[in-house]
Amino acid sequence: MSADTTRLAILGGPKARATPLPGRFAFGDPEFAAVQEVFAYYKAKGIDFGYQGYFEERYCQNFVSYLGVGGFADAVATGTGALYVALAALQLPRGSHVLVSPITDPGTLSAIILNNLTPVLLDSMPGQYNSGPEQLRARLTPQTRALVLVHCAGVAAPVDDMVAIAHERGVKVLEDCSQSHGAKWKGQKVGTFGDIAAFSTMYRKNHATGGCGGVIFSRDENLYRLVRAHADRGKPFWREGYNDKDPKQFLFPALNWNLDELSAAIGISALHKLDGVNRRRRDFLRAFSDELRTHSELCTPSPVTDNDAPFFFPIFVDATRLQCTVREFGEAVGAEGVSVNPHYDYVVSEWDYLKPHCADAFATPNAVAVRDGSFNLLFNENFGPTEARDLAAAIAKVEHHYRKT
Repeated sequence: MSADTTRLAILGGPKARATPLPGRFAFGDPEFAAVQEVFAYYKAKGIDFGYQGYFEERYCQNFVSYLGVGGFADAVATGTGALYVALAALQLPRGSHVLVSPITDPGTLSAIILNNLTPVLLDSMPGQYNSGPEQLRARLTPQTRALVLVHCAGVAAPVDDMVAIAHERGVKVLEDCSQSHGAKWKGQKVGTFGDIAAFSTMYRKNHATGGCGGVIFSRDENLYRLVRAHADRGKPFWREGYNDKDPKQFLFPALNWNLDELSAAIGISALHKLDGVNRRRRDFLRAFSDELRTHSELCTPSPVTDNDAPFFFPIFVDATRLQCTVREFGEAVGAEGVSVNPHYDYVVSEWDYLKPHCADAFATPNAVAVRDGSFNLLFNENFGPTEARDLAAAIAKVEHHYRKT
């Protein structure tokens, strides 16, 4: 007897997508060649490779060129480290209030708290993962000293207006671009609007330097100097007569956040591919969205624009027409051989451990609602038309089972 193909996999039926999804393989032959180049370069010099060397200098120069507005970059060991160092470089008074987007990684909040600053949550714009100008204005107070603005899921927040509002009040802006390498707002790349920006380059990001990594960018040379000092034990590298063997010259206590030369070389190679990665991801999502709109009445894909650098992809579900929750719907989709996050638990206001550290018990109903009304498709640039069809068919299969009759 043949299997009932309409029975959900989560209930014991066959998967809609039985074939494994394509792997990403972000690190291939070009990255291997880049690592070999590091070995060859330093062997020829007769020394071991380390950090703050030839390859990091090239990587940081290439990163600045990619952003296209001039400025300065420093590569560091992790994305969380990039956020921590960027905030430290702003030299905010202890206890200062720092506004922060409501949907983000714990590293964003930890960087604020471990700099002895106080997080103040924004809400998101209705129906969106990102915050906007209205949410910013509602939370500004005389105690506000900085804004950490997250560009979530590869989609730019309305950063120009938000920076203008913040600067009008003397508030510094740190753009958290960890999920949005190469995303644009009005044709300008994110990370270039605020006072300083932090990028994560860990292995799952659209642009990666290896297992872990991060970059800090600023157009302000003084900020850049402070970044370099906070990323390397307080060293004033720019001062005449500076001797890195003399700790008496160092400026302040700071940790070692340096990126190594091997990771920097991988970053050089990966950066050349970033625009192509983002384009291929957008192409897949457009094809998938067309398929989903054809096969589904209850699921709505997020918009896809040429300004996006997609990291994950929210799909919104009309829960009023389901016999289950959106989370259960997403879990059932995942069981069909589709890679999903059925319930994005990165809504900061729900983290009990964080509440004692925040300025107040501010609720973020828009952020909760947008998360509860969606599940996130996980994908990579190697997904193509076959995956677009299969994934849309899997969602339609789950919808057919759970929709109200």
